[in-house]
Amino acid sequence: MENGVRALFSKKELGRTSGALFGTLIYAAGINLFIVPVGVYSGGIMGICQIIRTILIRFFHVDFGAYDFAGIIYYIINIPLFFLAFRTMGKLFFVKTMICTVAVTFFLTAIPIPAHLLVKDDILTNCLIGGIVSGVGSGLTLIMGGSGGGMDIIGLYYVMRRKRSGVGQVSLAVNVVLYAVCFALFDITTAVYSIIVAVADSIAIDRLHTQNINVEVMIISKKDMRQFQSDFMSQLGRGLTKWNITGAYTNENSEIFYIILSKYEVAQLRHLVRKYDSEAFIVVNEGVRVDGNYLKKL
Repeated sequence: MENGVRALFSKKELGRTSGALFGTLIYAAGINLFIVPVGVYSGGIMGICQIIRTILIRFFHVDFGAYDFAGIIYYIINIPLFFLAFRTMGKLFFVKTMICTVAVTFFLTAIPIPAHLLVKDDILTNCLIGGIVSGVGSGLTLIMGGSGGGMDIIGLYYVMRRKRSGVGQVSLAVNVVLYAVCFALFDITTAVYSIIVAVADSIAIDRLHTQNINVEVMIISKKDMRQFQSDFMSQLGRGLTKWNITGAYTNENSEIFYIILSKYEVAQLRHLVRKYDSEAFIVVNEGVRVDGNYLKKL
């Protein structure tokens, strides 16, 4: 955890964290300005929180005024997920996820719900815009190495336990249950529009961020890299393989490190390598196919 916090305050990671936080603002704006006013529900954990909020208002007559209490519910549900996240993702990603989840909660609570539709008398357009805007926000947060919590954490844990499954399968299963509840509690129109929001959101995320773009990295170094190995495994939560080699031209002893990881973890890896050996030789090969015991990440 300490290594993750220390890495967070590097100049590069501060910029990436700021970008992730901006993504949470865009996400919350899409939800509160377009989706909530038309009375439909986004997918995943947030959709569940919105249904709980509606039940509290409709059946228990709880008044939240112009603000959306779903953000507070979202944070409460994420508290036990944080403990799960600590075991399933790199320390830096975990710290940024906690920060981004707090930011999502704040923005969802602080951004007031409009009294009237921003696109008047057009529910479908509001659903599409809201889904796209929230998806762009989520995608930006993922690109910057963060996560808004919720299904991201559950999906990662499920992938670790069932190697052949993907995060998308988990999200699909949760959304099937969610929209069945929408249909049972409300009506078919609400369920259909909610599905449209989820589809638009997913397409927007996929345009910005593709999960599990596997990258093969080989690092050749003549320095003592034992501390690099420790920092790499603790901060990124991945393993590596190394060989002792001899250079054919120089006849000097070196080490080769062989690593498979996500495309979006390469920048963090490169930063770590340069920290301990500014002259290390790094070879990156994108789009490799990996079978077997390999941890998929967002």
